Amino acid sequence: MSTWQVQTAKQRFSEVLREAEAGVPQFITRHGKEVAVIIDIDDYRSSHEPKRDFKAFLESMPLPDDIDLMELIGPRQIEDLRDPFEDWTDEDFDNLPGHDT
Repeated sequence: MSTWQVQTAKQRFSEVLREAEAGVPQFITRHGKEVAVIIDIDDYRSSHEPKRDFKAFLESMPLPDDIDLMELIGPRQIEDLRDPFEDWTDEDFDNLPGHDT
């Protein structure tokens, strides 16, 4: 990290840029207070890329065709993934307590 007063940064701007391009942030001060920073463009872009939400991240994941769920998580867990109501009929739902028909 380097710190420059505004006037000095103006006079030595090429040097300020070279240092920033080398990956060293260049802080500019006015009256002793930091007012700006010059950083390498790649550092700027990597810190300002749009962030993907978790759902978009999951949707972008490749799904290999050769995944064997039985091997990966086991038969008991596969059974847990089954819809617990898949064998129910409309009558079963109608007979639930509190269900008025």
